Amino acid sequence: MEYHEAVARLAPCGLDCSRCADFRDGEIRALSARLKELLGNYQRLAAMKAAGRPEFAHYGQFAAILDSFAAAPCSGCRGDNVTCPLDCTAKTCHKDNGVDFCFQCGEYPCDKQFEGKLRDRWRSINDRMREIGAAAYCEEQGKLPRY
Repeated sequence: MEYHEAVARLAPCGLDCSRCADFRDGEIRALSARLKELLGNYQRLAAMKAAGRPEFAHYGQFAAILDSFAAAPCSGCRGDNVTCPLDCTAKTCHKDNGVDFCFQCGEYPCDKQFEGKLRDRWRSINDRMREIGAAAYCEEQGKLPRY
């Protein structure tokens, strides 16, 4: 993986936007859209199956969640449509400091980012990127489940 690919996939704080369920260019969105396409009008069959298999009585809820995954709207933290629920100053701070990632900043680790366990995770991610590089870190993360 090239460095520029890691920058496109990773948020400035180091979280992997590309593996997020809300990322519009991510694999979860693509696979969800494909599953939605393959299931087509499965609602009718699910209703018939519900008599013998009660879990199918809730197919509508599953379909609504699948629709949400298939319509993932987030551009990632470097884009123009950020829907990430994390309150992260790195989305703008990295631009002000002229760096791609927090660990590259002369002020790292600063007090601007997160608190508690989330701060510990942020530090761990950025320390690992500093150790092996952003591209290698991105490849490493790509082998793990996001959630």
